[in-house]
Amino acid sequence: MNVASISQKSQQILAKSSCYQSLTATIVLSSLLTINFSSATTAQTATNRSAINLTNQVNYTYTNSVNNTLYQGITNRIQLNTDPTISQSGEVLGCSGAFISNYQGFSLGLYEAQTNDPTGAELGNLVSLTQTELPDVPNNGIPAGQAPNIENANPYFLTNNPAGAYNFLLDPNQGQTATGKTYILVINPPANSRYQQRRIKIQIIGSDSTTNNKLKYVASSLDGQPLNNTGATRVEDTLFEVPSAEIRRRTLFALSMTTNMCQAQQLQIIKTGDRASAEPGDTVIYRISIKNLVDVSLNNVVVTDNLPLGFHFIPKSVRGEIDGQPVTITTDHNGNTVTFRTDASIPSAKVLNIAYAAQLTPDALRGNGRNSAIANALRIDNRFSTKDGPATHQLVIRSGIVADCGTIIGRVFEDKNFDGEQQTGEPGIPNAVIFLQDGNRITTDPNGLFSVANVLPGSHTGVLDLSSIPGYTLAPNQKFRERNSQSRWVRLEPGGLVRMNFAVTPSRSK
Repeated sequence: MNVASISQKSQQILAKSSCYQSLTATIVLSSLLTINFSSATTAQTATNRSAINLTNQVNYTYTNSVNNTLYQGITNRIQLNTDPTISQSGEVLGCSGAFISNYQGFSLGLYEAQTNDPTGAELGNLVSLTQTELPDVPNNGIPAGQAPNIENANPYFLTNNPAGAYNFLLDPNQGQTATGKTYILVINPPANSRYQQRRIKIQIIGSDSTTNNKLKYVASSLDGQPLNNTGATRVEDTLFEVPSAEIRRRTLFALSMTTNMCQAQQLQIIKTGDRASAEPGDTVIYRISIKNLVDVSLNNVVVTDNLPLGFHFIPKSVRGEIDGQPVTITTDHNGNTVTFRTDASIPSAKVLNIAYAAQLTPDALRGNGRNSAIANALRIDNRFSTKDGPATHQLVIRSGIVADCGTIIGRVFEDKNFDGEQQTGEPGIPNAVIFLQDGNRITTDPNGLFSVANVLPGSHTGVLDLSSIPGYTLAPNQKFRERNSQSRWVRLEPGGLVRMNFAVTPSRSK
C-alpha cells in the first residue's frame, strides 16, 4: 500500500465517523519535540475496529558536487491515529531525531507567564490543571483523562513506555484557552544530563476564522534553540477542539509543535601552546583542538583565532589532522585575526587538531600575550549550528636583551603654511642639530631626517639648536600651541617608535 492510498483510506474512515455526544469541552496541550527521527512509512489496521495508524518519515542524504560535502537529513515525523479510543500526545526526542535512550528523570511543566516581567521569560506559578481519570468512572465529577498523562498532572514525569510521550489538558471553563493567554512550557532534564533545560512560550492568539472549533497559537523559543528542523524560533499552529473529552479523547484541543532537545555542549575547543614564556624573536607553536561531542558528524568547521599584539602569523606553518590523518586547512588573516577553515567533517567523538606557528616581534612587549579562539560548525543531520569558545592561552612575554629598546625618528623642515606638518613643496633642512636630554647630539641628513635607535623606553626630550641652521627661526604653529617651542617631549613604549618633528621658517619672512 503506498502513501497516497493510506491517506485516502484514513480520510474515508474519518469521514464515516459519527457525531458523538457533546459533553464539557476540555483541551489538550501537547508538544512534539523531535529531531530527525529515523522511521519508515508504516500502516497498521485493527481487525476489531475501524482504525488506522500512520507513521511517515523520510531519511535523506546527498553530496554537494562542488565541495564534495556530505549532507544527511530527515523530515518531520507525521503520525496519524484514527482510532477514537486512542489518545494523541506529544513527544520529547533527542537532537538527532531518535528517542532518548532513557527518559527517567525528565519532566515537563506548564507555567503561567509573569505579567510584570518585560522579558516574558520568567516563570510564574504552575498552571492549575483540572484533575482527570482513566478509565473514566461515570458520575463521579472527574472527567475522563487521556493517556499518557491520565491524571493531568503538572508537572508530568516522562517514562520509557510510551517513550517520551506526554500531554496536558486545558479547561476552557477556567479561561485557560482565552485569547491572549500565555504559558511557558519547561522541559527539565535530569541532574548531570548532557541536555539543557528548554523554555518555550505559548500564546493563544484567537479563533480560527474558518471554524469555531479551532484556536490558533504562537510558540516562541525562549532559550534561543530552534523549534523545528527549519531552524525557526517562532511558529504558528492550530489547536483543535473536541466537544466530548470522554468519548473522543484523541481530538481534544491539541497543540503539536516541532522543536529540538539538544545537549548543552555539542562542540569543545581547547587552545594550547608549546611554551609558557617567550621573548621577541622567538617562534611559538599553537595547537587548537576541536572535539565533536554529538552523535553525528560536524562539518563547515570555522575557527577564528585572535593573536596578541606583536605576534606575526606564519601561514606556511599550518597543519591539520583528524585521527592521525592529515586534512587540508585554509587560512585567512586580517591584522591579528586568523580564520581557519576545512572541508573535512569531524566524526562523532573525534578531534580536529590544527597547529600553526607565530613569531614574536618587539611590539609583543606592548601586548598582553593572551590570545583566544572560537570554533563554529554545523551538524550534518539537521544543519543546526554549534559553537564553543573562546578558548584562551596566556604567554608571558620577556623583554630579552634589547627587545625593550625603541626608536626616535624625526625631521626638521621648512613650514610654509604653519600647520606643523611637512607637505609637498616644504623641503627638509640638512645639518640641523638636535640635543637629547642625555646630551646626545643628532644631525639631520640632506633631507632633514634623523633617527636614534636602541633608545630605552620612557620619556625623552629633544631641543632644536637654531644656531645650527642660520637664516631660520622656529615657525609659528597655528594649530597646536604646545609646538611653539624649540623643545619636544615624547613617550617611548618598549620596542616602540615615536616621532619628533621641528618646523622652521626663514628669518626674513618674519
